[in-house]
Amino acid sequence: MTPEQTIDRPIILTEKATRVRGENKVIFKVARKANKIQIRDAIQKLFEVTVTDVNTMLVRGKEKRMGRGYARLQNWKKAIVTLKEGDEIPFFDASE
Repeated sequence: MTPEQTIDRPIILTEKATRVRGENKVIFKVARKANKIQIRDAIQKLFEVTVTDVNTMLVRGKEKRMGRGYARLQNWKKAIVTLKEGDEIPFFDASE
C-alpha cells in the first residue's frame, strides 16, 4: 500500500482535533486495512516529519436518512499521530 493510499485526509475542523493540536498531535482518516507501522511510514514520507506514536481506532458508520428509508455509512479508521517536539505539519499556510 502506497503512502497516498494509506492516508485519506486530515481531520482538522473538529473540537478534538483542535484541542490535540496544541499537544503536537494530528488526526488523520486512514485506510481501514492500514496498521500503525504503515501509517507512521506514510506520514513520515509524505510530510517529512518524525512520528513518535500512532494511536488508531475504528469509528462506526452512522445511520443516515436517505429518502424515506435509512442507510448506514461505512465504518472508517482514525489515526491520532504524535509528532516529535518541534515538528509541525502546516495544513494552512499563513503566508497566503
